[in-house]
Amino acid sequence: MIAVAPAGEDGCLDELTELLRTAGVAAVGELHQHRDRPHPNTYLGPGKLDELRGLLADADANLVACDDELSPRQERNLEQALGMPVIDRTAIILDIFAAHAHTAEGKLQVELAQLEYNLARMRGLWSHLERLGGGIGTRGPGETQIETDRRLARDRIAALKRRLAHVAGTRAVMRAERERAHLPQIALAGYTNAGKSTLLNALTGADVPVRDRLFHTLDPTTRVLRAGGRSYLVTDTVGFIRKLPHQLVDAFGATLQETRRADLVLHVVDASVDEDELESMTRAVDDVLREIAADAAAQLLVLAKADQLSEERRRELAHRHPDAVLVSAATGEGIGTLTERIEGEFERRLSSVELLVPYREGSRLAELHELAGDLEREDTPEGVRVLAKLPAGIAARFAPYALSRPAAAGG
Repeated sequence: MIAVAPAGEDGCLDELTELLRTAGVAAVGELHQHRDRPHPNTYLGPGKLDELRGLLADADANLVACDDELSPRQERNLEQALGMPVIDRTAIILDIFAAHAHTAEGKLQVELAQLEYNLARMRGLWSHLERLGGGIGTRGPGETQIETDRRLARDRIAALKRRLAHVAGTRAVMRAERERAHLPQIALAGYTNAGKSTLLNALTGADVPVRDRLFHTLDPTTRVLRAGGRSYLVTDTVGFIRKLPHQLVDAFGATLQETRRADLVLHVVDASVDEDELESMTRAVDDVLREIAADAAAQLLVLAKADQLSEERRRELAHRHPDAVLVSAATGEGIGTLTERIEGEFERRLSSVELLVPYREGSRLAELHELAGDLEREDTPEGVRVLAKLPAGIAARFAPYALSRPAAAGG
């Protein structure tokens, strides 16, 4: 494993090691170089390149993994200089995504990301195809094979984008159905392997598969949380990571919209890591949320895996993150407190309404019970008098039955 970082910056390769482990590759050594920017031709400088050759021979390695995305020229020159395959961080992540994609949409998204990543590398990696296509009808100037392959790749990319747009349309219809129900929407966001899926199970009673590996969850999973007589939709999506490849952000745009459209984002962090790592992971997630324009929604920091913490670490976290909720999905610790905080976040956005619903409007009464959860009702000769708290958009729908103008909760 190799990495280049400016002097004084963290060159830790623990994350790359974990990525390789998830991809089924064992790491046998690492090499760091401090320089302001990677060498434009070979990523490493000439001296470090010679040092790397010796390390590879001593370790009997058969692959070099780089912690950054390499340009096609850097990748080609490194392979020629080292005499073995070289893969970069983006290729490793794409390989993991390909292995973990199970739904039709997930597979389409991964294929799109892989094609866009490889398109720029065709000339360097497929130089043996740099020839005129043979056979009848191809004599003369014609297309070189590499140009043919690029054209076919672009056509495939266009076709994949059309298919994903169709899938996105289907997802939009499903989302519109949910929005018509006006159920509050919560998204779980966080670093990969932070414990989001386990938390989803603990909150909603779901049985989403959980594994201790990076990017185990790629496809969004939505379940219903019942709290205080009200229903909430909780969605778990793909985890984030430092230097998340832009191809993945683009390809998984439709999936990430679930985070962007949420009313509340639960930012789940693995509290069992040290404080520097926690802060680094938090920044990485915040960066991705900004990149996908999902940073406007209200956020609640959730410190997961509390069962792995010492008392000293608990006190430190309480001091450093006083507004966060400490939970353990494994033991149930803090789940009740988190549910109360979720209720409180939405409670502040509710409007108090007083309604008189005619008896013949039984379906509207049932709808009110579903949307408002706990409410007060009184049977009168004219109809059912209801006191409830509703989101502003829903309160407007019941305006014809209003006895008084909606008021903000607590006002």
